[in-house]
Amino acid sequence: MRFIITILFFIALLCSCRSSKKLQSAISKKDTIVTVLLNPAETDSARLVHETFEKIKANHIDFNTFSSKIKVQYKDNKQRNYDFNAFVRIQKDSIIWISINAAFGIEAFRVFITPDSVKVMDKLDKNVQHRSVEYIREIIQLPVDFYILQDLIVGNPVYLDSTRVLMYKERENSITLSTMGDFFKHLLALRKYDFAVLHSKLDDADVVRSRTADFTYNDYVTINGRLFSTSRKIAVAEKTRLDVSLEYKQVAFNEPLSYPFNIPRNYSTK
Repeated sequence: MRFIITILFFIALLCSCRSSKKLQSAISKKDTIVTVLLNPAETDSARLVHETFEKIKANHIDFNTFSSKIKVQYKDNKQRNYDFNAFVRIQKDSIIWISINAAFGIEAFRVFITPDSVKVMDKLDKNVQHRSVEYIREIIQLPVDFYILQDLIVGNPVYLDSTRVLMYKERENSITLSTMGDFFKHLLALRKYDFAVLHSKLDDADVVRSRTADFTYNDYVTINGRLFSTSRKIAVAEKTRLDVSLEYKQVAFNEPLSYPFNIPRNYSTK
C-alpha cells in the first residue's frame, strides 16, 4: 500500500522515508543564491513581483475533466527500477481515478481518490484497501490533500506563497523567484516570454529534516489554450533518494469520462 501511495504522488512529493541509511549524495545542494527580502515599499519590486504572480495565475490549468496516459520510470537509491504506465482521469475537485498497468499491459492496481477517502484495488493479490485522506498525510507527514494532488498531476505549482517573497531576479530568458512558506522554501524558475514553469525546487523549512525536491518541466505544448508540460522529472531526497520521469501522452481536457471501481465478490477487504 505504501508503494502505491508513493506512486500516486508521483513517487512521493517530499515523502518521509523511513530508512536509517544516510543520503550519500544529495540531489542538489541547498539553494546558495543570496536571498534579498523584497521591501513592499519599493514600488518597482512590488510591481514586478505582482505582475509575475498574475502571469503565473493566468497560466493556472483549469478544467472540468482531465485524462492522460503517463509513462512512469522510477529509480531509488537501492537501484530498484520500475517502468509502468498509469492511466489517470480526474473529475475536478471530486474524483482522481488511476489505473496502473504492469508488464504486458496487465492492470495491477486501480485507485479511486476523493477529497476525503482513498481506495486501492490490488488486482494481483485480489484485495481492496479503504483509507481516509488522513492516511496519506501520515505517510508523507505533510498537510497534502486531494486538491494539491490534483494540481501536481496537471502541473500547477504548489507550496507557492505570494505573500512571503524573498528574492526576485530576471535573466535574459528566465525569471527566478523565491518564496518562504510554512513548510518549504520554494525556488521557482519561469520561462520569461510566457511564464511557463521550468523548474521548481522545494527545500524544507525545517533544516533538521533537510528534505528537498526538484521538479523539472519540459516539452510544453498548448492543449485547448492551456500550457502543458508533457515531460517531467522529479527528484526527492531526505534520508533516501528517488528519481522519477513522467511522460504524458493522450492528454485531454473536458471530455466525458467514467471512473469504474467495481470490486469483485472474491476480493478481501483490508
